[in-house]
Amino acid sequence: MSGNFAITNYLDAEAVTKELDALIKKPIYSIRPDALKKYETEYYAKKCTKSKAMIDVAKTRIPGGVQHNLAFNYPFPLVFTKAEGNKLYDIDGNEYYDFLQAGGPTIIGSNPPAIREKVIELLNDCGPSTGLFHEYEYKLANKIAECVPSVEMFRMLGSGTEACMCAVRVARLATGKKNILKMGGAYHGWSDQMAYGMRVPGTKNLQSHGVPMFVFKHTDEFFPNDLEDLERKLKKNQLTGGTAGVYLEPVGPESGTRPLSKEFVKGVEELCHKYGALLICDEVVTGFRIGLSGAQGYFGIDPDITIFGKIIAGGYPGAGGIGGHRDVMAHLGAGLDSSGKKVKKAMCGGTMAATPISCVAGYNAICEIERTNACEVAGKMGDRLIEGIKKSIEKHNLPFVAFNQGSICHLDTVGTMHFAIDWTKPWTIPDILKQTSARQKEMEHMGAAYMAEGMVTLAGSRLYTSAAYTEADIDDAISRFDKIFANCGRI
Repeated sequence: MSGNFAITNYLDAEAVTKELDALIKKPIYSIRPDALKKYETEYYAKKCTKSKAMIDVAKTRIPGGVQHNLAFNYPFPLVFTKAEGNKLYDIDGNEYYDFLQAGGPTIIGSNPPAIREKVIELLNDCGPSTGLFHEYEYKLANKIAECVPSVEMFRMLGSGTEACMCAVRVARLATGKKNILKMGGAYHGWSDQMAYGMRVPGTKNLQSHGVPMFVFKHTDEFFPNDLEDLERKLKKNQLTGGTAGVYLEPVGPESGTRPLSKEFVKGVEELCHKYGALLICDEVVTGFRIGLSGAQGYFGIDPDITIFGKIIAGGYPGAGGIGGHRDVMAHLGAGLDSSGKKVKKAMCGGTMAATPISCVAGYNAICEIERTNACEVAGKMGDRLIEGIKKSIEKHNLPFVAFNQGSICHLDTVGTMHFAIDWTKPWTIPDILKQTSARQKEMEHMGAAYMAEGMVTLAGSRLYTSAAYTEADIDDAISRFDKIFANCGRI
């Protein structure tokens, strides 16, 4: 296990939270309407004509015109045809800094030759999938176990959503208990029972259209950074079948958008032990990005189950998996636990899980991350980016909040996801929904400005740095943000 982490100095979660608390109490500041109109007419209308034409045609066959939520962009999605290193290129030939990185997996940069060549070699010999065992399934599982101490066994799946679904079933079989707890605002995939309390704490089922309320009978949320709230829910669950598992995004919900303190993370682990619940650590984003041993290695916790995604297939499809302690993982093999007791097998499938192409890409990606010390390099680039953005925010006297957990960077201009719904005060809910809707619109406008200045971000509020960035690249990006901030004001 490597001790080289992406985080040089961990943020003060309480101080950042106070900044975000203040942000949502202030008027909305965003890109001025005249500046946004100029981007629409001078950039999108003139320089993105092929993208516009293709999206218009795509809408006739694809709902909304795109297949991925990450692809939505104001005033219309752009069509990307090339990814290399830290750059993306659209169909019109425009070049962009890639701060999206497919949602986080390409920490060594997009389409690196070291991985691409291994994938091509595999395709020439085997093809992408056979439905049968391939040697790289073991190589990948063994490599993950070597890097992450809590992972004694590993099962590859097709996505992070599938891994989160699987973990629920394993936790219930391993503990004999019923209930699941998650942090309010956290995202653990889009399966029915986990689509609860997403994006904003307290939303319960408000973001889960199409899912019947009864599905959430054994799912509840607790407030981030509030150990007392978590313990209350654990005590309550003792009366209704106990708590099988507690899901935790270790840097905070939505990849640290609402950051957690180190004390809280350790406290969650302790409460899980106290109440006999499994600690389920969602490292879909943080795994092999915060460090080779993940965020759990950085925080010094020992989860029973770890959820993997994104990076473990090196940016290729089929990026998902579940790892954990041997006795827990025995429920995925219908075998015996360490005491020789026969255990029940959790229902888990996936014909296209653990394909040769995803396993060879994932194994070689992790090896390359280790060889190049990519986590630490990307983290330093994140530090530099946020330091520069903070100076620009101060220069232009804006209320924006910028912070990072290593290479996971946040630029919060309106605080959309920092609101929370308090069901003891139901009369406040309509105003909160109105506020978040208005602020979401301005997030989209800021994202459009970033894109027009040659920077692709995640929803206009999150940025991932990779080891493919240089200090000169980061400084250039900072100057582009500065140009945008000069055209921001009260809306």
